[in-house]
Amino acid sequence: MEDFIFGRNNVLELLQNGKRNVSKILLMQNCKENSKLSQIVEMARNRGIVFQFIPKEKFIKYKDYAHQGVIAYVSPVNYTSFDDFLLINKANKKVIVTDGIEDPHNMGSIIRTAVCAGFDAVIFPSRRNAVINATVEKSSAGAINHIDLIMVNSLSSTIDKLKDNDFWIIATDINAKDNYYDIDYCNMNFAIIMGSEKDGVSTTILKKSDYKIKIPMLRKFDSLNVANAASIVIYEAVKQIIQKSGNIV
Repeated sequence: MEDFIFGRNNVLELLQNGKRNVSKILLMQNCKENSKLSQIVEMARNRGIVFQFIPKEKFIKYKDYAHQGVIAYVSPVNYTSFDDFLLINKANKKVIVTDGIEDPHNMGSIIRTAVCAGFDAVIFPSRRNAVINATVEKSSAGAINHIDLIMVNSLSSTIDKLKDNDFWIIATDINAKDNYYDIDYCNMNFAIIMGSEKDGVSTTILKKSDYKIKIPMLRKFDSLNVANAASIVIYEAVKQIIQKSGNIV
């Protein structure tokens, strides 16, 4: 079964990286042209990808998406096997684990940040978590095509297996004693766990964690948006690694 993606930037990025097959591109008739739209048409024509200009009325079924007059039908996302990922011979692996992230915009933003920060994978459960769909892809600005995405059936057993493979588990928890910058992220494999927008990281996963960290709130307010919180923690790890090694991760 095919997926679809929408938006000029997303479709153009997909055509440029070539990691997924594009079967058809729909373009809205009389849509305002720009360089990106012209590039999409040119690349589709050069690669023999079917593209059609269709009336605005036929885009009504996509009205809930910020499509910018462009929809592409593509092959499903290529997920990475968790076991295959563990076999990759690389020091200082860095992964993000999402535990019940429900908003696809948050999921996409976290993936985008993970890619920009040089993380190796995003791990998420197959249930009670946002699936990788067109909205996630749009929110990630195409970043889903530049990182290993690992969908697992049991997050609990996945954490156990990460620990067995020398990963340190770092869970975010609003009630933690340590702040996010108190942890030394250097010279180790680690997994940063971000919890659901409503309940945070589940109790089961918190119990398995080696470290629990929080972002201090300087005013009495509930918490940060989970995607913003993920960015803060991710880039603290990146900062420490760069300062210690002198190299970009």
